[in-house]
Amino acid sequence: MDVNITMLPEAVVIGRSGNKQQILAQVSQCFADVYGLSQEDVLEGLEQREALGSTGFGRGVAIPHCRSTEVKRPTLVLLRVQEPVDFGSADAMPVSLFFGLVSPANAGATHLHALAAISRFARDETMLQSLVDAPDSEAMFALLTNQFLRDAA
Repeated sequence: MDVNITMLPEAVVIGRSGNKQQILAQVSQCFADVYGLSQEDVLEGLEQREALGSTGFGRGVAIPHCRSTEVKRPTLVLLRVQEPVDFGSADAMPVSLFFGLVSPANAGATHLHALAAISRFARDETMLQSLVDAPDSEAMFALLTNQFLRDAA
């Protein structure tokens, strides 16, 4: 399955640890800084989605996500924090990798395919450990693009 996800190198960030609200604010600020989206709108969307239940995927990963009229295709940021954060994950493990996803408002199946691609990636223990161990955001971006390109092939 080919999932066309927008991701720029600047959208891979090593950020500050904090509480769940501070993490969502960092993710939404990254969408604003890198893609020019409204930080307030993205944060509101992420908060509304979290109110339905934690997007903590497990294995130290969360996939906070929402929809927006500001994007034309699924758009991704990755935030890594040094000190894992309690994000209410089903496995109760704290989270250090946050895959933020904003999809078009009317992208039903496309949004689900993007979430599925990220979750497949998040089940790969070797890849997750490589992201955690990567020395910088450039190395993390290279790992992501190599993985997503391989999966699209």
